[in-house]
Amino acid sequence: MEFPTEPQIATALAGVDDPEIGRPITELNMVETIDIDGHGAVAVRILLTVAGCPLRTKISNDIRAAVTAVPGVTGVDIDFGVMTEEQRRELRLQLRGPDSETISALAQPDSPTRVYCVVSGKGGVGKSSVTVNLAVALARRGLRVGIMDADVHGHSVPAMLGVSATPTLVERMMLPPMAFGVRVISIGMFVEDNAPVVWRGPMLHRALQQFVNDVYWGELDVLLIDMPPGTGDVAISLAQLLPAAQLLVVTTPQRTAARIAERAGAVAAQTGQRVAGIIENMSWYDTPDGTRHTPFGAGGATAVSRALSGLLDTHCPVIGRIPFDPTVCAAGDEGAPFVHTDPSCAPSKAVGEIAATLAPIVRRPLPVTPVTPAMV
Repeated sequence: MEFPTEPQIATALAGVDDPEIGRPITELNMVETIDIDGHGAVAVRILLTVAGCPLRTKISNDIRAAVTAVPGVTGVDIDFGVMTEEQRRELRLQLRGPDSETISALAQPDSPTRVYCVVSGKGGVGKSSVTVNLAVALARRGLRVGIMDADVHGHSVPAMLGVSATPTLVERMMLPPMAFGVRVISIGMFVEDNAPVVWRGPMLHRALQQFVNDVYWGELDVLLIDMPPGTGDVAISLAQLLPAAQLLVVTTPQRTAARIAERAGAVAAQTGQRVAGIIENMSWYDTPDGTRHTPFGAGGATAVSRALSGLLDTHCPVIGRIPFDPTVCAAGDEGAPFVHTDPSCAPSKAVGEIAATLAPIVRRPLPVTPVTPAMV
């Protein structure tokens, strides 16, 4: 019987990603040693980024599955250690680069990440629900997606995604939790028992600055930012921090809501940002007999598109209309987006079409197969 070799085990481990960082554990120097005895039993020592790693069990299961699949392996023993402070500093430098303290990769002109600020003029139009479900729909199309919950005073994204975990902190670098294939960060992950966040402008700006600079998002295709309603401090701060971000304006068909939504989109005239599109939520409701009702009126998105196109002197298209369906309204309360729980319902299909409209804009570079680093 042929026993496995160390290079074979190293190759197998190169196929195991750290679930929070999304890169191979070999590339991150998490594999400290590999030992193979004379009977084919393999022992590996893995260095976790932090002692209380929340995904230790997943890492263990993935390693065991990868190593067991190597021909000749008769057993797998995994010993976990923890990186030293110096190793964590080297990891941060590897992931973020030497300028990570002051410059975010998201703010670079050549950043491959498309950033969309999801805005509305007023609350109650379903902006956060649109953000969450659009993010999951994009992830289901194979894109790498993140959500930044910038609605500091009215944070709701973690609850809608069923996220109760807090970010892992590695050398002042936050690794955001993931749910439904989407990485997410929110101030709601740092407050206890639904406590209110009572902050003024400077504190808000500092929190957003940390979300932009200190969160390790990885190689995202799309970052959606759930903005607070209106045109206050957060809109100004994010326009400064991420000047290339585009706006997705959410409104309802109601003309009053549309008029207020125009103000949110008009911020682009002062910040130099582009309005990527208008999304109309709760556009209609179909009864079981097929009758279509418009309880909130009609024409809101068209009115916003026309007004902003004239104001900004560029076409601001309506990129989707999402129908109202009371059966999916409870999905967010249960921590499961409706595009996941009921992908065949009309709202899910509408969100999927919006995702398809945005997805072709993202140009992911061709993957380059890395050379597996030699194990010591």
